[in-house]
Amino acid sequence: MSEWVIRLIEGGGYWGVAFLMALENIFPPIPSELIMGIGGIAVARGTMTLVPLLIAGTVGATLGNYALFLLADRLGYERLKPFVDRWGRWLTMDWNEVERASHFFRKHGGAVVFFMRFVPMFRTVVSIPAGLSHMSHMRFLLYTAAGAAIWNLVLVQSGRWAGMAFSEAEKYLGWATIAVVAATLVYYFWRVFTWKPTEN
Repeated sequence: MSEWVIRLIEGGGYWGVAFLMALENIFPPIPSELIMGIGGIAVARGTMTLVPLLIAGTVGATLGNYALFLLADRLGYERLKPFVDRWGRWLTMDWNEVERASHFFRKHGGAVVFFMRFVPMFRTVVSIPAGLSHMSHMRFLLYTAAGAAIWNLVLVQSGRWAGMAFSEAEKYLGWATIAVVAATLVYYFWRVFTWKPTEN
């Protein structure tokens, strides 16, 4: 998997990074840890530059999250509820959980958007309650971009260090990413098969 991402990043450059980061935040086929980590390796090798890479990754992540935010903002509670009721098992959530998450979000607002950027399984999901609560678009974009920039900088610098320390860093990064993806899938299917709706 890492070889494909490496070729896409090398071929697409900063646009490729922005595209992958946007895609990762809409439908996560490739973790941002791999995308930005390999970008960091490219910085260590001199084929990419830190600041443009960081900007591309942050813009892509912000736009990907904003797409989900707009969807939830436009749909609203009434049109989203039938969808959750029908597909709750595969989403591993029911409407009571959506309402609790939305209440928590309305109470804590922007801080939730910012800090969830550092939590792999929730960095995308947080866009939905933000949209449902009709958070200010500008606030959402600012908090998302700030959190994404910090997280991306950590990932790039980690990849950069790995690229300077190990000659085959991308190979190890690829295997580590496969292990994380596999563990995430196992956890997801365990949630699906053990999930039960909450009581009212």
